[in-house]
Amino acid sequence: MTDVLSGIRVVELASWTFVPAAGAVLADWGADVIKIEHPETGDPQRGLINSGIVAGAGGVNHFIEQPNRGKRSIGLDTSSPEGLELLMKLIETADVFLTNLLPDSRRRMGIDVDQVRARNPKIIYARGHGYGSKGEEATRGGYDLAAYWARGGIGMGYAADDGSYPPLQLPAFGDVYGGLTIAAGIAGALVKRDRTGEPSIVDVSLLSAAVWQLGPDIVASGVTGQDRPKFQLEEMPNPGVNLYKTRDGRFVAFVLLQADRFWADFCTRLGRPDLISDERFVTAPVRFENRKECIAELRAIFAAQDLAHWERSFAGFEGVWDVMRTAREIHDDPQVIANGYLPRTTDTNGNEFALAGSPVQFDETPLSLRCAPGHGEHTDAILAELGYDEDQIIDFKIKSVVL
Repeated sequence: MTDVLSGIRVVELASWTFVPAAGAVLADWGADVIKIEHPETGDPQRGLINSGIVAGAGGVNHFIEQPNRGKRSIGLDTSSPEGLELLMKLIETADVFLTNLLPDSRRRMGIDVDQVRARNPKIIYARGHGYGSKGEEATRGGYDLAAYWARGGIGMGYAADDGSYPPLQLPAFGDVYGGLTIAAGIAGALVKRDRTGEPSIVDVSLLSAAVWQLGPDIVASGVTGQDRPKFQLEEMPNPGVNLYKTRDGRFVAFVLLQADRFWADFCTRLGRPDLISDERFVTAPVRFENRKECIAELRAIFAAQDLAHWERSFAGFEGVWDVMRTAREIHDDPQVIANGYLPRTTDTNGNEFALAGSPVQFDETPLSLRCAPGHGEHTDAILAELGYDEDQIIDFKIKSVVL
């Protein structure tokens, strides 16, 4: 956590990962983020471990921890008149209202823009969508596999041209990126309000996030009238921009965009200086013409030695390259450790674990994170801040208005 948003309060009425991830980033930056959860069910993502869909370890629900760290949770039944009034009283104290509820639900509950602004005219109203705030599909719900990966073109961008199935996205792949985008939009809206006094409505959709992410391909296809041509790894146009497999089954990635500049040193480190002047590979245009043969030669070279050998051989190499790491290996990466990219936290049960820090650092200071709140963990404290006494809070609980 840092203090750049200290004093900013965010009321979050959202579930799953996409929009809650935005709240997590704002909490990382120092905002007081209050997560509204139903008293009985809470965020449905809390139940994934119990359902067996997500494997747990030591009681740590990592799908809750990552997008909800640093927040406070209040169990609140917003469908009841008293619960809705409590929500509105919270909104009156907030700078930002953050939600992923669909338009019909917002209107039915009485928490659409005009209704919220009637209670707090200066609040920034931030919405996360599947498909945007306009058009025939504005009321349609969306998860990132559908709205981001499928509709947004990301999945087909990674698909082969042989009719095989496209790859399936990793869990919450578009959600966490989209959430970061919402947080950035809110930060910009806060600056605008500070300068002009005018609050904004902030909209981010998973579809818009995909269009931005795939921007180079989408823009190029509009200019050229066709999708970017795809090349199999064995026939990449530049053999110096490719993946190579080592004897022990690991992969290394090379990005030698200025191929001729690095070719001599590259071949020397491969232990094949004869390739430098080989007439088939001597320049980038020639290597393009003979790319299949060149890549086959390079594959055979890399396959003859283990990864450790190549790490030694390319130590200090000026061309850009790296080893393809697994998620588990990231925990031991010295650069990740040195920069504090995986800050550790401890939950209320004493479990210590790492969380992925949001990528922005301020003043070269790694984040210090709190764990995600328990379901309704801060209900009493938040109601007390609103001026309710102990008897009133007990009465709310008896009526099942709060948890």
